[in-house]
Amino acid sequence: MTHHWGYVGAVTSALLFGLSATLNKIAVADANPTVVAGFTYLFAGISLTALRFSPLRNRIMNMLRTPTQTELTFCRKDAWILLLVVLSGSILAPFLFLNGLNASTAVNASLLLNAESLFTVLIAIFFLRERGHKKDWFGVLFLITGAIFLTTNAQFGNLTLSQALIGNVMIIGACLFWGIDNNLSKLLCFKEDLMLVTAAKCLLGGSALMLLSGFLGLGLFVPLTVFPYLTVIGVFSIGLSILFFMLGLREIGSLRTGVIFSTSSLFGATFAFVVLGEKFTIIQGLAGLLMVLGVYVLYRK
Repeated sequence: MTHHWGYVGAVTSALLFGLSATLNKIAVADANPTVVAGFTYLFAGISLTALRFSPLRNRIMNMLRTPTQTELTFCRKDAWILLLVVLSGSILAPFLFLNGLNASTAVNASLLLNAESLFTVLIAIFFLRERGHKKDWFGVLFLITGAIFLTTNAQFGNLTLSQALIGNVMIIGACLFWGIDNNLSKLLCFKEDLMLVTAAKCLLGGSALMLLSGFLGLGLFVPLTVFPYLTVIGVFSIGLSILFFMLGLREIGSLRTGVIFSTSSLFGATFAFVVLGEKFTIIQGLAGLLMVLGVYVLYRK
């Protein structure tokens, strides 16, 4: 496999994840957001586990096998990293995102997901001591400005703690934890068995979210009409999307994978506009373009 497949993996991951905001918005209309998050991650983990132990295993493993040097075994350090990845990317992030989406719109949520790139870069610079350049701070400024306009809808004069504002803030919080997840996942993407890593991440996260739902007394009832959406989200927008994202990280690095994955926000906003008929205002469009410009500046060599 050549690096070409790294780009294919990153684009496929972005497209699949971009569909999730619209499908999740449909699902949370009839089910609790935390329960929806738990089911989708469980379905993702179950589907990947089934593939991992199916007759297709060798064929898929061959497809994921690359010239990049990989590691066959897991050590204690890897287990701790995986637990942190699960906590940030498979528990806290989906909990905040689904509950935030329930109070916001799919268009807003899709565009605000650009903040994930912002947090990924800031964490890499301040905590992992990666070098930042002057142009990076222009990208950060564009992303923060766009996020502020999207979060508040530019209504600074009569800003109140509305349900939509709280929802947008929760989505940005989800982006923070996904940014932590992205930086930690760099340390796991060189494992040869990416299916096992991704399946474990989804199964552990989904199980924790289901336990949290029971602890909070939310109940686990979901109408049968919602299960097709949960299945599609789990199998494609989470399971396969994460798997292809890890492949992209390994083959073309976090910078290229990050800038390609940011296009998921455009896929998501377009899908929400077409399927749900949600409003796509001039402010949303300009703020979204500003955030995309910020991502481009951050990841441009």
